[in-house]
Amino acid sequence: MAIEFREDILGAPYEAAELPLRPDEEGEVTATLVRRLVPGSDRAVLYIHGYNDYWFQTHLADHYVAAGFSFYAIDLRKYGRSLRAHHSPNFVRDLVAYDEELDEAVRIIREQDGHRRLLVNGHSTGGLIAALWAGRRAGRGLVDGLFLNSPFLTMPASPAVRTLGAPALEAIARVSPTRVLPSALNPHYVHSLHRDFRGEWDFDLKLKPAEGVPLFAGWLAAVQRGQREVRRGLGIDVPVLLMASTASIATTRWHAALHHADAVLRADDISAAGPHLGRHVTIVRIKGGMHDLVLSGETARTQVFAELDRWLGAYFPLAVH
Repeated sequence: MAIEFREDILGAPYEAAELPLRPDEEGEVTATLVRRLVPGSDRAVLYIHGYNDYWFQTHLADHYVAAGFSFYAIDLRKYGRSLRAHHSPNFVRDLVAYDEELDEAVRIIREQDGHRRLLVNGHSTGGLIAALWAGRRAGRGLVDGLFLNSPFLTMPASPAVRTLGAPALEAIARVSPTRVLPSALNPHYVHSLHRDFRGEWDFDLKLKPAEGVPLFAGWLAAVQRGQREVRRGLGIDVPVLLMASTASIATTRWHAALHHADAVLRADDISAAGPHLGRHVTIVRIKGGMHDLVLSGETARTQVFAELDRWLGAYFPLAVH
């Protein structure tokens, strides 16, 4: 079935299409696929956003387009462009639910739009979702590489806390999956990004609010199950580029270091989990990188794009005609 695209909320040259999905217990569910085509290109990238997030990073699209990639980004069900009034924001019971929209997005990219090579670029929770999906789709030729930007591969807590807390969380999630848990999300992270506070970027604070969205027990339990799969090994069969900051910061107050470190996850834990993804993983640490590395300050951001370009040159070279 051909999917029709119309102008996106960001305006031309971005187009968007709703992807109809199977309804869940809350009713109608859709995802939103945004695209910016490069005529004649056989290479494409699909971007998957993180938690309390949606796609808005047009400078990332600019970089890929300049490198000859058609750019696609998906706002997953109950996030951003796909969030509806009857939805519990971000809520799913199992991360495997996202396979439906990712499979459909890849069908459109490959079959409808005719791209032969596909890179999947996931950030934070989107990085975890991308890695799990790629592991489940190994051997099918749907994806040719992964770029994971600070992926949410581990909880920002000690192994002992994770192990002891998991059974209690699972018990709560079974009985009351939409129970709201205390959130550790630091509003200063969004403040460090948005130009109305202390950052340089412009995005919709209704779609990415500084105070975050409710942290549902069922969603968090699903994330922890996905992270346990990572620890067991995913067997991803394509090259993976994993990037993380060289430093992390945990603070409940504003600190200038928020502009130079990961304020959401533990960067050392992210890089340590990398070898569990597959047998071909490149790990790069970015000095001065923030949690979303492509939103870091200019020096760190330049390093991110330089490392990405070097990796793309090796694994996604331009076709020779």
